[in-house]
Amino acid sequence: MVVASTRPGRLGPAVGRWALDAAIAHGSFQVEVLDLAEVALPLLDEPNHPRLASYVHEHTIRWSALVEASDAFVFVTPEYNHGPAASLLNAISFLYREWLYKPVGFVSYGGAAGGMRGVEAIKPVLSRLSMVPVPEGVAITNIRRHVVDGVFTPESAHPAAAAGMLDELLRWTEALRPLRPAGPG
Repeated sequence: MVVASTRPGRLGPAVGRWALDAAIAHGSFQVEVLDLAEVALPLLDEPNHPRLASYVHEHTIRWSALVEASDAFVFVTPEYNHGPAASLLNAISFLYREWLYKPVGFVSYGGAAGGMRGVEAIKPVLSRLSMVPVPEGVAITNIRRHVVDGVFTPESAHPAAAAGMLDELLRWTEALRPLRPAGPG
């Protein structure tokens, strides 16, 4: 699970905690939370193309290992200015092979659109990496109404949406596993 927002005052960690609980309750995944604020990747600074996997910076080597070890992803992401979080796009752009043939679900949040414009804007990038964005997801509208004192309170439809997304993510995880390159590098 990747919490994408990195800016001060962000709501992503509260949404991420709820999404983590939903994934644990689902019971089909061993879940690790990768908070991009903690991963702290600089703006893409590798001198070599990501296809080469010839990383020179320790932060990229660590990020590569975390993504490589994962079979599927849930991106917990806001929408900024009708687009994806720059931190998420940057984190994706650091790597190439590590993302191949892995499914991704979204828990998006924002105003009236629930972060969906940002999700739709990043899907072509993911598709170019042979990732499969699952159609089911959780879109949280009017996020500020749902987070009080750092705690996210879902609407009644959110848990069922999360379960449906995780069911589909599991199907795609198994279906795509044989297509993935073997081992690092």
